[in-house]
Amino acid sequence: MGALNGRVQDAAIGIRAAILLMLAFGGSLGAGDVAAQERRPDPDRRIALVTGSTSGLGREVALRLGAAGAHVIVHGRSRERGLEVVAEIESAGGSARFFQADFASFAEVRELADAILAEYDRLDVLVNNAGVGSMPAERVLTADGHELRFQVNYLAHFLLTDRLLPLLEGSAPSRIVNVSSLAQAPIDFDDPMIESDFSGGRAYAQSKLAQVMHTIDLHESLAERGILVNSMHPATYMPTGMVRRLGVEPRATIAEGADAVMHLIEADGLEGGQFFNQMNPGRANAQAYDAEARARLNRLSRELTGPAGSPPSAP
Repeated sequence: MGALNGRVQDAAIGIRAAILLMLAFGGSLGAGDVAAQERRPDPDRRIALVTGSTSGLGREVALRLGAAGAHVIVHGRSRERGLEVVAEIESAGGSARFFQADFASFAEVRELADAILAEYDRLDVLVNNAGVGSMPAERVLTADGHELRFQVNYLAHFLLTDRLLPLLEGSAPSRIVNVSSLAQAPIDFDDPMIESDFSGGRAYAQSKLAQVMHTIDLHESLAERGILVNSMHPATYMPTGMVRRLGVEPRATIAEGADAVMHLIEADGLEGGQFFNQMNPGRANAQAYDAEARARLNRLSRELTGPAGSPPSAP
C-alpha cells in the first residue's frame, strides 16, 4: 500500500522525555502494528479527535480542548507541526498524541481510523475540520481519482466518521462537529466531480454543503444512540492559511471561530442536526433539506469511498 505516507506519532514532550513513534507500513495498520505507549490517557479524561489540527482553527480548538482536560488526538499532514501542537498541549499539563494522514488518500484515512480504533477504547468528541479551500483555482484530482475538495473536505470525513462510530457510540453521550461554511453550492449529481464549468469556489462550496447534508443524516440515525451531531460556519475569513491563499482581508479572528466550535462541543441543551452560523442556529442551502438529495449523496458517498470502507451504519 505504497500510497500511504501517513505515520502515527506518539509524543510526550516538555518536562517529560520525548518519545517519537513513527510507523512506516505497507499494509493495513492494526493493533499489533502499534507499539505500546508509555502513557495512556487517564480514564476520566475525555478523548477528542480534531482533524486538521496542526494549524489555524483546528490547532486553536485542539489547544483549548487540551487546556480543558481532554486527551487530544491531533491530526494533520505535517509531522513537525503536529508534534509542536502536542508539545504545547503537554507543556501546559495536558495530554495529546499526533497521528499523520493525508485525506487526499482513502488508504490513509482508513489506516488512521484503524490506528485510533486499535489505540483507544472511547471517543467523546470528533471535530471534522480538515479542509482545502477554493485555491488553487484549477481542478485537481486525488490519488483516488476524485475532485480534491470533495474528497478532502467531505468524503474523507464521511469515511472516517463511519469507521469511528463504534467508539463514539460506546462513549455516548458523545458529539460530532462538522466544520462547514456559509459558502454552499448545490451538488449536481450528474457531475459531482465538476468536470464541466469548474471553479475552485464552486468545488469548495459543494463540499461544504455535502458536510451539512451528511450532518442531518447522521443526526437522524444517531440521535437515539446518544451522539449529538451538528454542522457550523465558524467565522468569516479568519486569518488562516486558506484565507491567506485567497488574498482577502481577514474579517474575524481564529479565536472567534474557536469560540463557535467549542460552543457546539460544550454547550448544554443543543438540538442535533442543525447548521449553526457561529453560535446561532442558521439555515443552510435548500438542498440540505431535500431528503431525496441526501439519499443520493449517501449512496454516492458509499460508492466512492469503496468496498474497503466500513459497512453502512444502521439507520
